[in-house]
Amino acid sequence: MKDAADAAEDITNSRWLEPVARAGFAVSGILHFLIGVVAIRLAMGGQGEADVSGAVGQLAGQPAGPLLLWSCFAACVALAVWQASDAIFDFEHLPVKKKAAKKAKAALQAVVYAGLAVTLASFAIGAGKDHSSSTSDFTASVMKAPGGYLLLLAVGAAVAIAGVVYAIRGFRQSFTKYLRLPAAEKARMAVIVLGVVGYAAKGIALLLVGLLVIIATIKVHPEESTGLDGGLKALRDQPFGVYMLAAVGIGLICYGVFMMVRAKLAKM
Repeated sequence: MKDAADAAEDITNSRWLEPVARAGFAVSGILHFLIGVVAIRLAMGGQGEADVSGAVGQLAGQPAGPLLLWSCFAACVALAVWQASDAIFDFEHLPVKKKAAKKAKAALQAVVYAGLAVTLASFAIGAGKDHSSSTSDFTASVMKAPGGYLLLLAVGAAVAIAGVVYAIRGFRQSFTKYLRLPAAEKARMAVIVLGVVGYAAKGIALLLVGLLVIIATIKVHPEESTGLDGGLKALRDQPFGVYMLAAVGIGLICYGVFMMVRAKLAKM
């Protein structure tokens, strides 16, 4: 068993996997960039789906769509495997509480990138679908299950809290400890500004999604749990909402650029 574990660790830490895994950060950046563009379009009265499915759909619509989707799929799978390896094998030298937190974070990241890979593959084979309706259907199914009401409240609260954590991480610039920042002062400052603005916008987006889940659960209206796209469109309908939505869109674009830069600068 130990030999198998050592072999698995060697594979996940191999030189050929790292550049592909780094590309997973760039894929996330591209998707966030596209979501930000759609958010700005919505603020200006246009149409579109400001979520992962909408962004992946835009990639699928490009001339080399299938190649783009499968390439992005491979990158996300590689990063998911890398993060899973961290969750299983790394951080053993840390104190128990810190080790558990680091492993849990890596495991969660592995799940996130595995989910992106599934979405990319589903569009590549022509089975992609709208995330807003998927979220509503999922909420309705969970709501009918025993204990589903409390579970949905917990999920909504967790997503909302994650949004607050993202925003705090941005303002505290704690994301810099995961990067090898450029030596040049202007380049370093540009990366930090992108990170601060991007993390704050990502935090707002997650907060909106979490609040939608909570509100839909309390009102017993699962159709109102419409994910990121629904959250951003709900923001647009508020007083001064178009300006706030445009600001979030710009922030998501900044986050997208930051993640593309992270593909180069990340400490793996």
